[in-house]
Amino acid sequence: MMVAAKTLTLTAIDIFKNPSVTQTALTELNRRRGADFKYDALVGATAVGIAGLALADWKWQFLDGWMQAGFFSKEEQKLISAIADTFIPAGLPPKVPSPDSPPIGALSTGTDKFLIKFFEQCSEKEEQDLIKTQLAKLGARKFSEASKEERESMLLGLDESDIEEDVRFFALMKSQTIFGFTTVKEVMAGYRGYQVAPGYYHGCVDVSVKA
Repeated sequence: MMVAAKTLTLTAIDIFKNPSVTQTALTELNRRRGADFKYDALVGATAVGIAGLALADWKWQFLDGWMQAGFFSKEEQKLISAIADTFIPAGLPPKVPSPDSPPIGALSTGTDKFLIKFFEQCSEKEEQDLIKTQLAKLGARKFSEASKEERESMLLGLDESDIEEDVRFFALMKSQTIFGFTTVKEVMAGYRGYQVAPGYYHGCVDVSVKA
């Protein structure tokens, strides 16, 4: 199991020691932006259609509850969270913003919630079907209730499998978990020193100050 932990678990320490991880993850930003645009357009069109429906009050509540149910079931969401936590459990990198900085990981940064929304809104149907099929298999093996070591063993088994879908699922979950974690606000701003608008604006025209 020591080999499994070393091979699978990507703690905050591992990620912050390797800046190239962030660069690798950012290569998917263009795809994400394109998918976001497509999703925004879809949501806008759907909103217009719904606005034109003369629904009673209780029907709006029913529709709202149905939409909030999401693409993934509660059990599937729980499995995705467990997978993300297995890849990047809470830990502290070598350098922290302050001495009292709490451990940081996939769950504390909301990376699991990002994965759920990303797969629901930005993935192709083929990819979504793959995820749901693999989640069902892990659910049957009680992945969420398993110990950390057992979860690592299950995921590594997928990576070493002779079945192409198993390997694809492992690679997808690992890469997107790293992507979500390394680009989250807590990591970019708190640990990478990222600034939305770094520096200051220095105008070239003198402006007199009036009282």
